[in-house]
Amino acid sequence: MADSSKKMQIVFASAECAPFVKTGGLGDVAGSLPAALVRAGAEVIVMVPKYATIKDEYKAQMEHFSDFYVSLGWRNEYCGLEKLEHDGVTYMFIDNERYFARDYPYGFFDDGERFAFFSKAITESLQHLPAGFECDILHCNDWQTALAPVFLREFYQGLPLYDRVKTVFSIHNVAFQGQFSDTVMEDILGVAHIPAAASQLRCDACSINYMLGALRYADAITTVSPTYANEIQTPEFGEGLDGVLRERSYALQGILNGIDVAGFDPATDKRIAANYTVEDRSGKAVCKAKLQEELGLEVRDDRPLMVMVTRLTRQKGMDLVMYALDRILSGGVQVAVLGTGDRDYEDGLRYFQDKYPGTMAARIEFDPALSQRMYAAADMFLMPSKFEPCGLSQIIAMRYGTLPIVRETGGLKDTVIPYNEFTGEGTGFSFSNFNGDEMGDAVFRAARLFWDNRDAWNQLVTQAMSQDFSWTRSADKYLDLYFFMHPEIERPAAVVDEPETVAEPVAAEEPKAEEKPAVEAEVKPAAKPAAKKTTARKATAKKATATKAAASKTTAAKTTTAKATTTRKRTTAAAKKVAEAEVAPEVKAETATAEAKPAAKAPAKTAAKKTAATTKKATAAKKTTATKSTTTKATTTKAAAKTTPKAVAKPAGKVEETPSESKAEAAVEAKPAAKTTTRKRTTTTAKKATTKAAAPKAEAKAEDKPAVKAEPAPKAAEVKAAPKATAKTEPAKEAPVSPAAKTEEKAPTKKTSVRKATATRKRH
Repeated sequence: MADSSKKMQIVFASAECAPFVKTGGLGDVAGSLPAALVRAGAEVIVMVPKYATIKDEYKAQMEHFSDFYVSLGWRNEYCGLEKLEHDGVTYMFIDNERYFARDYPYGFFDDGERFAFFSKAITESLQHLPAGFECDILHCNDWQTALAPVFLREFYQGLPLYDRVKTVFSIHNVAFQGQFSDTVMEDILGVAHIPAAASQLRCDACSINYMLGALRYADAITTVSPTYANEIQTPEFGEGLDGVLRERSYALQGILNGIDVAGFDPATDKRIAANYTVEDRSGKAVCKAKLQEELGLEVRDDRPLMVMVTRLTRQKGMDLVMYALDRILSGGVQVAVLGTGDRDYEDGLRYFQDKYPGTMAARIEFDPALSQRMYAAADMFLMPSKFEPCGLSQIIAMRYGTLPIVRETGGLKDTVIPYNEFTGEGTGFSFSNFNGDEMGDAVFRAARLFWDNRDAWNQLVTQAMSQDFSWTRSADKYLDLYFFMHPEIERPAAVVDEPETVAEPVAAEEPKAEEKPAVEAEVKPAAKPAAKKTTARKATAKKATATKAAASKTTAAKTTTAKATTTRKRTTAAAKKVAEAEVAPEVKAETATAEAKPAAKAPAKTAAKKTAATTKKATAAKKTTATKSTTTKATTTKAAAKTTPKAVAKPAGKVEETPSESKAEAAVEAKPAAKTTTRKRTTTTAKKATTKAAAPKAEAKAEDKPAVKAEPAPKAAEVKAAPKATAKTEPAKEAPVSPAAKTEEKAPTKKTSVRKATATRKRH
């Protein structure tokens, strides 16, 4: 039973976290996701190393909370917990000066030992959390925390406090895995004597892999976009871990990162030249002119400005940029690049700046304020990554109304909808292959739209700025996972969005029973599970096949549902006229061929008595046709007697059936169907007699029945096969749309009868 008083309590472990320490996207995630989880009703503690580089203003706010010793191989290391409350989130900084009092978070010879200590300290700290906080989810991020699930399982499992802890491991970039010599296995990790741990950490004869351990030990694995989750299961992107990721694909899912929509808001951003909104973008033109002036570019609003804010590496697609930049600059597109990286790329950008003064600007530096001005001022943002787990730059660019041009990989494919010139859909431009010419083509597709169709361009900018990339959406996805792992904890109603998802199809389908043709009502019964829908759909398909076979002589079977629905009134009127005009000669013709027992009982051959006999057969035929989709005759007769009046009376704006007609039909349908004759003759006679003797009633019936794929009465062989098909569709009788399904069965008889009546007239 779910505990309504218990909140989901999460420990979120990361080697970096904005605003305290940040080197890349991981810092942004750790700085934003926990706050979103807290807003959604969870309790979160974030664990981060206490680096020397954390600003003094934050250190001054820290409160010493606890200290203890952590065993690491043969050594015991001091661990302090420094507590800090910031924006509603509790942060616990792991304090050990020998490991973390350094000028930079990573890149030291003993990183394997430093982050093994961090992982062990995380698991040990679960016993030293504030009163009332019992960890439900331990969420670890990247290789620096990857050993925590291993330690939890090997050293702490079975202790009451740890039994409830479920582990989630997030891959932010599978290329960075934490590979070290296997000598650390005993000296530092202390697991060499545990065969299961030793074998699952080892990646080759002399190395171990921290991330590999997490992938094998964690209860759930996530990564930062759905496409990247698929890509890393392939040799091309898996960096040697694709095999284990395929093995554990059932536990792997991709959840897109978000951005801080309050921090990245062109309406309030104080770092840009002029503020603007999606409704009034006049400030963006001011930003563009100011940036062009600042970077030494020609101040022209008729030239598209394309920027890059990136690390200058091959992974970021700089090979393609170097290849295509000459073509792009000579084609009239202004380019500005901000970033540092490989020396070859830095020198190449300086060369193009010298070659194209006023058109190209290269800033080989790291300048967050300038990057913000570039996001706001540019028309296009180029991001041709070789691979990109999620990517935040393209999302920030869209937030500022700058259209991204990206390669379709990882999170870039998941976040940027390519422009469709025929429908106007899209939020940017994309290309598929890691190819310089394809990238250049994509740039000029964007540039031509900027030059030739400014209205379409502006609409695209509006669509890009209107996208929702808030952390609230991402937090809901993570909470889905957390609550799936802890079903005993009741999820707060504020974050449950499932009822909306379920309600939408039901609300959409309920009116379909009246407004749409009966066959759709049968395929999609309201409030039925997916399995029953599938069964009904299969049964309907079988009926359609039988209908086509039986109706080879008539073209009505090929008529579409929509066409039949819109023309059914005219068809009914035409049927009435034809039948009335030809009833006399047809009665004579049919008398000679009718072999049914009820007809044989007529002693005299006067027209009036023949008509009376055929009237009886008409009602019997109607009953037989309507009940052909039932499993047994008795069951169907009862159902038909109950539902027929409802089917006739349901549509409010159509001719209603009189009480006497309802009683008569219910009585007729209560009779057994033992005297069914050859369907073709009976149906033809039925149509004639019904039209002549009860024309108003026939018209009312036809009005109420959407004609769906004209379905002539099957022959005797098909009648026998009917129970097999109907056995699958029987659950549909309980659905609210059963009357419509019954109506469907009756309508085709009249249409087919009209054609047979016409055929009889031609013979005479």
